Amino acid sequence: MSNPATLATPPPDAPADAAWTPPSKGKVGMVCLILAESAIFIIFVVAYLFYLGRDVSGPKPGEVLELPILNSICLLSSSVTITLAVRALDRGAMQAFFGLWMSTIALGGWFLAGTALEWQTLIVKHGLTIQTNLFGTTFYSLVGLHGCHVIVGLLMLGIVAALTLAGLVRRTHAPRLEVMAWYWHFVDVVWIVVFTVVYVIGR
Repeated sequence: MSNPATLATPPPDAPADAAWTPPSKGKVGMVCLILAESAIFIIFVVAYLFYLGRDVSGPKPGEVLELPILNSICLLSSSVTITLAVRALDRGAMQAFFGLWMSTIALGGWFLAGTALEWQTLIVKHGLTIQTNLFGTTFYSLVGLHGCHVIVGLLMLGIVAALTLAGLVRRTHAPRLEVMAWYWHFVDVVWIVVFTVVYVIGR
């Protein structure tokens, strides 16, 4: 009969990296957060589509919405800059990292400012508020939810920028910032869905 201790010991010719190493807590936590937030966005998207075209009074989406092409380009481009920033940090190129990181903040800030300007136009010029009709309620809820996630992302990016200026961000922090970049990519992917649902299908 075999000895249990012998069964638990890997054979001597087994590769050194055969042992399974669990993923980092940060990656697991971020994946769980993204899955949970995705479920919330799905609910808001379904609600928007469900109530689409059921208004008895205007304004309707096709009458007031314009395609936010420039805003979308800025936000989607920020996924490129943050990816390049993390790669630069992993190489130890601190100046390139900081420049690309600040570019990401600028692109995200431009998108947020564009969204604020759009809302001002809808409210002041067209009289569309969250209480006007079903379209107003679902529009501001869905787009506003995404905007809140952009704000959270910008706050995190800003904190990293401040820590970089203080000399506290180093090459060894690249894996952690990569996890943070996952959140920003998630925000960009969600915007593609929101753009398609609200500004393409919804019009």
